[in-house]
This record gives sequence, structure tokens and C-alpha cells, in this order.
Amino acid sequence: MAYEVTLKKKYSEEIIPSLRKEFDYKSVMQVPKLQKIVINQGVGAAVADKKLIDQAQEELSLIAGQKAIQTFSKKDISNFKLRKKMPIGVKVTLRRERMYEFLERLICVALPRIRDFKGIETKLDGRGNYTLGITEHIIFPEIDIDKINKILGMEITFVTSANTDEEAIALLKEFGLPFKNNKKN
Repeated sequence: MAYEVTLKKKYSEEIIPSLRKEFDYKSVMQVPKLQKIVINQGVGAAVADKKLIDQAQEELSLIAGQKAIQTFSKKDISNFKLRKKMPIGVKVTLRRERMYEFLERLICVALPRIRDFKGIETKLDGRGNYTLGITEHIIFPEIDIDKINKILGMEITFVTSANTDEEAIALLKEFGLPFKNNKKN
């Protein structure tokens, strides 16, 4: 029997029936799903030191379990000593099994390691996508703290097929993302 990712199994066996009941979907195909996770890291200091971008690419590849690619500047900005097509960041897009594996590691291992963690914000982009900002990439166990030159932040974007933010939050809560309980009175 082939190995199946825990969260993928949970999605098909528990989350789909739960969301169908909550939002009264007629078909399984209407249930929103997680399409991809994009991890993005801006390395502005790479303008001065080229080795930083290679190190960031290596570290992000370790975290994601898939090779990260460099992102390049689109235009010249003289105030930042930035030229067009200079490497200024790294990103990786996760889909299918790797996406579910990363999400599980994020929820179970990385987020609990954040100091004074009280949950994540519930602000979405209006189209059912959620971006989580992390200030220190050292919360991931794959990173060896002794070999770090610079602590970098990252953005993790969850792209869903949900039509509304309400549906997307319900989906992400079902996966186990620890949202803050923002009660608006």
C-alpha cells in the first residue's frame, strides 16, 4: 500500500463532509480545496552581499523539501542601489503531497516554536487566499541555527479555490491552522 499524507487523507475523509454540511454544498466539487502553498523570502541585503541569496535559496529548499528559485528585480531603484534583473529574493511553490507535508510540519512543529505564540491573524485577501508572515525562519527544525549568518523572515501564501474569505477560513481552520479568536462586538 502506498503512503498517503495524513492531511490529504483528513481532507478527503473529514474536511469535505464537514464543509459540505456547514455551507450546504450540493456537490463534492463545490467544496473549496487548497490548491498550492507559495513560500516567499525577500532578501534585500543581497544587493550588497551576493552570498546571502544563495544561502537563503539553500535554506528555503531545506524548509520546503523542494528546490527554491531566485526572484529578480523588475526595475532600477537608485536609492536602494538596485539594478534591473538583480536577485533580490527566493520562492518555492508547493503542490499536492509536498504541500500537505509542509502544511503538517508548519502546524505541528514550526508554529508551536514561535515565542509568545497566541495564534495567527484571520485577515484574508478577499478572494479566499491567506498570507502568513513569519519573522524568523529558524522556527523550522530543518534549519541549523549554528550555520545561520542572518535571520530572515518569510511569507507563506495559502491559495485556495474558495469563493469567499469565510469559506477559506473554514477550510484552513479544518486543516488545523491556529487562528486567533477575534470576536467583533
